[in-house]
Amino acid sequence: MTISKEAATQGLDDDPDLAVARKVLKTEAAALLTLRDDLDEEFVKALDFIFQAKGRVIVSGMGKSGHIGNKIAATLASTGTPAQFVHPAEASHGDLGMITRNDVVLCLSNSGETKELSDIIAYTRRFKIPLIALVGKADSTLGRRADALLLLPDAPEACPMGLAPTTSTTASLALGDALAVALLSRRGFSAEQFRVFHPGGKLGSALIKVVDLMHTGDAMPLVGDTTPMSDALIEMSSKSFGCVGILDSDSHLVGIITDGDLRRHMGRDLLEKSVSEVMTRNPQTIRPDALAGEALAQMNSTGFNGITCLFVVENGTAIGIISVHDCLRSGVI
Repeated sequence: MTISKEAATQGLDDDPDLAVARKVLKTEAAALLTLRDDLDEEFVKALDFIFQAKGRVIVSGMGKSGHIGNKIAATLASTGTPAQFVHPAEASHGDLGMITRNDVVLCLSNSGETKELSDIIAYTRRFKIPLIALVGKADSTLGRRADALLLLPDAPEACPMGLAPTTSTTASLALGDALAVALLSRRGFSAEQFRVFHPGGKLGSALIKVVDLMHTGDAMPLVGDTTPMSDALIEMSSKSFGCVGILDSDSHLVGIITDGDLRRHMGRDLLEKSVSEVMTRNPQTIRPDALAGEALAQMNSTGFNGITCLFVVENGTAIGIISVHDCLRSGVI
């Protein structure tokens, strides 16, 4: 029995737990909208410092701000802006040496008075290292000493006691994402560069290109357009792709013979024919720079049974072949 969404949620409007959860999300969403509307030249100034830096973005923060800072550093690094998180307590015990004059420092503190950040702040002032403050109070120690001020909205924490960092950490995380994506856009960061930093997992497989998976050289099943079918069958069987590509006198791919073509032309005279009498002309092909996912979609879009291989063609010349199994083994879905 199927239960409608309306029936499944009936009676939940007065649930106290859902009421609390919705209030949290409403409070944090309102803060993000305020943050969006309050962005100004200080944000652009922060971008300029990071974009022009010859070194890295050093991110630091204590407690919950530190956890958010770790994520911001990771997001920056994965989108083309070298970044590293430095724990403020460890910085006071030798890790200040990780910060160079070519770097930019981004410090997170809602109060702006986090004592563990004092040594990092002093270090940036001493060596004239640009300091960006992501802070909740402009008139704070961190806010006053910063070269660029990213001010969090004056919004209540979602915690009913107003104590647990909730709204402030959500806004900090969103502001870090805004920095990373704005920098990505300014740098013209491409999908190919993104793939370099994300070779594993679903992201990596989604960005694999045909050229990374295709078989080349002698692995390709290819014959000339005057080849007898008897020889073409030997080539087709030895390469195990279930097809053979047909080349004209200029080595351009002009046709393909598949298992389906063999079934359609099955007869006593099959082996006496030339490949040009049996082949399917103008076969489907794929570009080497296409995503493997495009190749898989193209193979799956040709009917119920689909096709299992595509020749990779550049300027009319077959430079490789890719199969559905190559795509699936690489994690492309």
